[in-house]
Amino acid sequence: MKFRRILILTAVMTLAFGSGVFADTISQKVKLILNKQEVSDADTAMIGKEAYVSVKSLGDLVQGMVFWDDDTKKATIFKPNVHMFLMAGSTSFGTVAKQKTTDFQVYAQIDNLQTSISSFKVTITDPYGDSTWIDGRSSSDSNFPSDKDSFWFTTKEFSYEFKYTGKYTVRFWMKPTDSTSMQIVSEKIVISR
Repeated sequence: MKFRRILILTAVMTLAFGSGVFADTISQKVKLILNKQEVSDADTAMIGKEAYVSVKSLGDLVQGMVFWDDDTKKATIFKPNVHMFLMAGSTSFGTVAKQKTTDFQVYAQIDNLQTSISSFKVTITDPYGDSTWIDGRSSSDSNFPSDKDSFWFTTKEFSYEFKYTGKYTVRFWMKPTDSTSMQIVSEKIVISR
């Protein structure tokens, strides 16, 4: 009886360990490097000898808007050209002094917008991940660029204190008409020293 119990326990442990090792070899996490930096939150997998990146992660990496059609199993990524620059008065800038409050505007030129959007916004994120809304528009605003494939946008003048040393990220977000979430389509880095 004792021998039988040990044999069954050994078989169960072997199967549990073996299936865990087998599952690990079927789908392994892939390390993804973009511009010499590891992208830790990307959904990746290695199946057989093929590496896969999820469509959502790919959209985030290329700063495009991702659409998934579950009926046709089709992924579409729209990548508009969004160019931003920052102006403090009549001077463009990309570096600021630490603990200095700066009044600035963000100028954005958008073209190659091949899908309709219902809103957009501009934010700034400090080195610790705290985001602040700068400006934006929604389709209910009278000056919203409805059904345009290109437009210019200038934020209102915005006062912001660059409290910490490090990289601040200005982001331009768009919300596709048939989507529930904003997606990043452009980033600009400001260095605080």
